[in-house]
Amino acid sequence: MSRMRPTLIVVSGPPASGKTTLARALAQAVHCPAICRDEIKEGFVCGATSESFVPERGDAANQAATAAFFDVVDLMLQRGVTLVAEAAFQHHRWAPRLTAFGKLADVRVINCVVDDAVARQRRRQRWINEPWRRRFHADPSPERLAGMEPRAVDQPGAYQPIRLDLPTLVVDTSDGYRPEFHEIVSFASG
Repeated sequence: MSRMRPTLIVVSGPPASGKTTLARALAQAVHCPAICRDEIKEGFVCGATSESFVPERGDAANQAATAAFFDVVDLMLQRGVTLVAEAAFQHHRWAPRLTAFGKLADVRVINCVVDDAVARQRRRQRWINEPWRRRFHADPSPERLAGMEPRAVDQPGAYQPIRLDLPTLVVDTSDGYRPEFHEIVSFASG
């Protein structure tokens, strides 16, 4: 089968920036699979660990899920499959992989951004509406969230978006999508 070069559509951003929701909708609109890093972690925890697993930042499940995520993306691209890859990775984690993936596919980056107050509210709602997440992810409790100060981009620990010489679109998800969804689909489709 003669193949065109696939496209890797990367959707990234800080926690609660609407990445997974956008990635799923975008994959449906573009007619391709979405590979979501957190969903891989959830599957790993369900299939490979005991009920006593306690999620922590950087835990073994995170490391295994990250390795599996990049392996799946690599395999799909090698097979010529266009896909959406979604994860909250920061620049330092994405950069070497996207450079390598650029040899296999056309890479397009969507960096999600969100107002800090909206992100905090979304995280509080997750704690209430999705209590099952606590089994898999080290999400902060509403009390801990209340005590966390917003971090400026130049502060240690602040989210660092992907900064590579690739087609990139910044999408504000604070209230719907800006730019609008059809514009995001057009960008993703090339």
